[in-house]
Amino acid sequence: MAIEINGRMNSPVPLKTIPKAGVDGEQKAAVTPTKKDDSVALTNATQEIKKALGSSSASPVDIVKVNSIKKALADGSYKVDAEKVAKKLIQLEKLMPQENST
Repeated sequence: MAIEINGRMNSPVPLKTIPKAGVDGEQKAAVTPTKKDDSVALTNATQEIKKALGSSSASPVDIVKVNSIKKALADGSYKVDAEKVAKKLIQLEKLMPQENST
């Protein structure tokens, strides 16, 4: 079925098919190896980070502390120091860029 657009007829475009190998292997499709030209280059900073993380035997996360906090949260014994949290929020606020409200 053709679609008519502005008085022109679109005819179906024939697709090129690759013959499949028969049971007896009469016809075999030609397989050509592809050459890969893609490459990846890491920046110096990325290489330094990778090197630092790879050579470090210590994990950046203290698993023992994380597990103790999880346990305290689960049993309800974890207490939040509101004053310490407030001081840290003020420190963070001072680091943020100031907006001009005019």
